[in-house]
Amino acid sequence: MLRSEAAREGMRCQQLAAALGLEVVPAKVEGLRSKAKRLVERGWVVQVRPGVFTALEASAG
Repeated sequence: MLRSEAAREGMRCQQLAAALGLEVVPAKVEGLRSKAKRLVERGWVVQVRPGVFTALEASAG
């Protein structure tokens, strides 16, 4: 998947762990999922569907 496609469609936490160079093991994936959900609460990330996260689009203003 190209980066632009990932940005548009979002990434699962397993994909995100691999992209960040982390081991794709349950402990790392669950840690990322927890952090991603906190970022959603803070309005920095969007959960496009259950378990799939993407960054907010930057405003051009």
